[in-house]
This record gives sequence, structure tokens and C-alpha cells, in this order.
Amino acid sequence: MIFKILRKLKKQILTWTLCCAGFFLFNSSLMAAPQGLQGYVMQVQLTPAICALDVTKQKQRKCLEGYSLNITGLLPETTQSNCNTNSSANLSPIQSKVVARVMPEENARIQLWQSVGGCVPMNASQYFRTVINLADKLKVPANLTSAENQNVQHTVLKAQFVKLNPGMSSNSIRFTCQSSRTNPVLTEIQVCYTVNGQYKQCSSRIVSNCPSTFSIKGTY
Repeated sequence: MIFKILRKLKKQILTWTLCCAGFFLFNSSLMAAPQGLQGYVMQVQLTPAICALDVTKQKQRKCLEGYSLNITGLLPETTQSNCNTNSSANLSPIQSKVVARVMPEENARIQLWQSVGGCVPMNASQYFRTVINLADKLKVPANLTSAENQNVQHTVLKAQFVKLNPGMSSNSIRFTCQSSRTNPVLTEIQVCYTVNGQYKQCSSRIVSNCPSTFSIKGTY
């Protein structure tokens, strides 16, 4: 199933899917692990919460255009201490448009690649194809893109993810919350993968700080 990254534009919620599935087909041969690479962690940001809690981000595209979710990174888990790269982060115009649907800020995409590219067995184009492919496969519970604010239980939300995503376990996902004037608010989801793009148990370094019950900020 397609990972539906939703945004509200002119008071309508738009569902985005991949326009060229074959072009972004996951290529496992690109994921042959270099020395020290142990897996990946994809960071999925809940945009309405971030835009409400951080005034410095409210003029960014993801806030102005009403994104519900966006991906901030696919981080390599590695024993290497420095993952920086000077290699080009340039993408073709077509790929840039597709990637922008889940990673809307071009400068953030460039900075991400420059900070992780030295630890992945791919060039920038292959890396962002992998991001899109993993995002496309990930199914998210409907309450993450609801227009209503909701209170949820930690264990219930995890169970929803596990039910929707074959191969995922409750140990494959972690939640990050930020304090607000009321309940803690869910701001990010981390999903853990093997080097071949399968769900795996998150390492002990990937921790959840959300309490047993927290809030999901409704879409705009």
C-alpha cells in the first residue's frame, strides 16, 4: 500500500502517491552494507505539532502548505564517526518534485545528504529513491492525519502500526514527544530497518520519550 503523505491546500486534503512506481522501485543491490553499516532509522515528523510548537518553523513550506507528515531523514546506523560527504546532492527535476512531496524543504534535503552520504552505499539519487520507497511501503494509522486533536495510548498506537505493516514488531518503532501546556504531543516517529530495507528491532540507542498517554495534533 502507498504511504499517504497528506497536506491541506485550499481547505482540501490531498493524498499523494508515487507517479512512477517503476522508477522508484527499491533496489536491494544498492543496499549492500559497507563496513560498519548496521541499518537505518527513518524519521517521520508530525508537521502540525512541530509547526504549532516551534514558531521558528512556521514560515517553512511544510507549515505554510499544511503538510500532515514529512520525512526529516533516513539515518544510517553505523560505527563510523563521520558520515559527512562533499558529493553532489543534486536530483533530476522529476525526482526533486517527487521527493518534495515527503521532504518539502530543499535546503534540509541537501544538509541531510551532506551529513549522511559518507556512510551509505549510494549516491544522492539512489538514497532519496530509497527514502521514497520505504515511505511508500509504510502504512500509518488514520489518527495521525486526522483533522481532530486526539489523545492516544502509547501501546495502542504501536499496535496499530504493527497491524498495518507486515513484518513490523512493536520494537521496530519509537515515538518522540514534546511537552506542551497540556499533554505531551507526539512530534516524531522513528522506524528501524535492516540494511536491506526490512523492519528490525530498534537498537537501544533509539529511545522513546513519550509517556503512556499523549496527544496527536490535528491537521490544519
